[in-house]
Amino acid sequence: MTVEKWNVDAAHSSIEFQVKHMMVSKVKGAFSDFTADIEMDPEDLTSAKLNFSVAAASVDTRQAQRDGHLKSEDFFNVEKYPNITFTATKITADGDDEYEVTGDLTIRDVTKPLTLEVSYEGTGKDPNTGNMVAGFEAKGKFNRKDFGLNYNAALETGGVLIGDEVKLNIQIEASK
Repeated sequence: MTVEKWNVDAAHSSIEFQVKHMMVSKVKGAFSDFTADIEMDPEDLTSAKLNFSVAAASVDTRQAQRDGHLKSEDFFNVEKYPNITFTATKITADGDDEYEVTGDLTIRDVTKPLTLEVSYEGTGKDPNTGNMVAGFEAKGKFNRKDFGLNYNAALETGGVLIGDEVKLNIQIEASK
């Protein structure tokens, strides 16, 4: 195969996150509006080019008040910083169909390196469209404070309202 442009199928893809809440549980959320520029050869993914853009205002934690707070100046400040971006800078094979994808994550105009553990799920032909489809799963984590997402509140019982570590779980289906 050769390097070709692939398009993310948003209906079969997701970008989800998880953060510790009140020191005892986890809050999960997702972003529903994202795009990606992907150029790849499925037989040599180490040469792929990946650029993701996520609309920060599309955050959804299934709780409207919390979503509003996440969109505010305390967190994403979506009026001033509408997009979260990730651009891959290095892709390394790490076993059969396993890769480390390192890139630049930008949130609120702060750019820091992020490494994702990516599993290539393979390719197949979509019986409805006839297009070749590829699947990927990516996991990673980062400290939200590294990106200026510093808001927190002390708990009466000790500890804080929001954990610092953000865990990512990304599912991507792309077609050429």
